[in-house]
Amino acid sequence: MMNESLFTVIEKQEGRRATFEVLEYNQLPITNAGSSSSYYAKETGVKLKQVRITLRQGAVQAEAGALQFMKGDLQLKSNAGGVGGFMKKMASNILTDESLFKPLYEGTGEIYLEPSYGHYLLMDLNDEEVVADKGMFYAAEPTVQLGVARQKLTSSIKGDEGLFQTKLKGSGFCVLQSPVPLNQIMKVQLNDEKLQVDGTFALLRKGEINFSVKRSSSSIIGSATSGEGYLHVFEGTGEVWLAPTLGR
Repeated sequence: MMNESLFTVIEKQEGRRATFEVLEYNQLPITNAGSSSSYYAKETGVKLKQVRITLRQGAVQAEAGALQFMKGDLQLKSNAGGVGGFMKKMASNILTDESLFKPLYEGTGEIYLEPSYGHYLLMDLNDEEVVADKGMFYAAEPTVQLGVARQKLTSSIKGDEGLFQTKLKGSGFCVLQSPVPLNQIMKVQLNDEKLQVDGTFALLRKGEINFSVKRSSSSIIGSATSGEGYLHVFEGTGEVWLAPTLGR
């Protein structure tokens, strides 16, 4: 076990075979004291964070290169899934800016992923589907299937979202990397409603929600005079996570 006084557990999700935690270090490591990132973090008050996953005869898949160290009776396996699985994963990961091979850790013990000054989101999926910005995936239980959500060509071009996003489907815990902390995320509930967003600060959506990009006005002249141009439109029933402070 690590010295628990070094950090504070700021978020935790616990299941039958796995516990996911986000650790926040109380002070900067001495070895990083001279780095520019450490200096900036110290001046701005940003703290180093790390994801810890505790397995109890369980399993977890993570981004390649994410592991820092692990302790216990744990085995590391390839998660390519044969030739067909390899080709499918290769196409999927090229499209979503994520690594081709996602190592699978199995057994009982503790897994510590690489620390970062970024932010992490813990989610517990219950037979549902989440569409997140590409590159957000970090780790998940193997019961969560990873795939690609293809956007309409007009939406990706006009909305600057890209043609493909990451799709997570099934039940289990997952970890996503976020550009903002959890307390700066607004979770908007939709009940057969429409949400229109001016900008690219929608991080993810789940439920029965359709995404499109539309002009802010019914006419070209109206859009030009309003100064808004195109809006990101989410329609249906479910939840959209927004980061209003992103880029501010």
